Amino acid sequence: MKEHTIKDSRELVDVVNGFSNGFVFRGQANASWPLTSSLERMLEPVWDEDGFDFKKFEDYTLKRFMGKFHLYSTDSINPASKLEALALMQHYGAPTRLVDFTESPYLALYFALETYNPLAGNDFALYTVDCTSLMKRSLEKLQEFDNKFSHDLFSLEDNKDAVFDEIIDRFTLELLWVSEPKVINRRLDLQAGTFLTSINRRTKIEDAIRNPIYSDIEMIKYRIPSTLYENVYALLRQANITSKSIYGDLEGLGRSVRMELAAYARP
Repeated sequence: MKEHTIKDSRELVDVVNGFSNGFVFRGQANASWPLTSSLERMLEPVWDEDGFDFKKFEDYTLKRFMGKFHLYSTDSINPASKLEALALMQHYGAPTRLVDFTESPYLALYFALETYNPLAGNDFALYTVDCTSLMKRSLEKLQEFDNKFSHDLFSLEDNKDAVFDEIIDRFTLELLWVSEPKVINRRLDLQAGTFLTSINRRTKIEDAIRNPIYSDIEMIKYRIPSTLYENVYALLRQANITSKSIYGDLEGLGRSVRMELAAYARP
């Protein structure tokens, strides 16, 4: 993945407004953090040990969460696919192989600032991925590997859950996949959310990104200097991208107050 440092707020606005349809985005509060899933981060200390079994850990978290989900859920949700189950786990903070992305660069910038501490002075980051080209490449490689696999972007749209369930544990190829469940919750919809993951669960996200088949796919990490924090915060407020508009509940109000405090407490 290429990396580019933004020089000033004008360049950032030009970058954000210059993307065509088909891109997905992710913001991170610290530009030095790697692009990893929550399950990768949790298992990092044992990842390279002999006999390490990623499947055992993932299956355990999935079984434990879904086994008790109905006891705590106040919604009439009944996950019908593994993708939907993993999306729910991600939503409620359980570790998964999924990495959150969004179809909006503005929302991605918001998520970078949501946990950002301006007093620490760290640069933050905006990740951009040409999702359409990436998925075309992944689908081509799956078809080469298995001539019975015949999905394209068009057929995938109505079969997201089934195709995910079909490929995610069957193939061991170091490929990337971007998708969201067909039935999504209100918050995921408000956030224009989707997920990036590695098809081979033994392959880390960043290792899959380095697969040479993606060398010509546009994937860029924009490093945004801490000095632009106030400009980005103002830009998001002008676009009405706030915690209240994204979450639409008391949690959103609380997050909004926190972000305001972080902005105004900065010397």
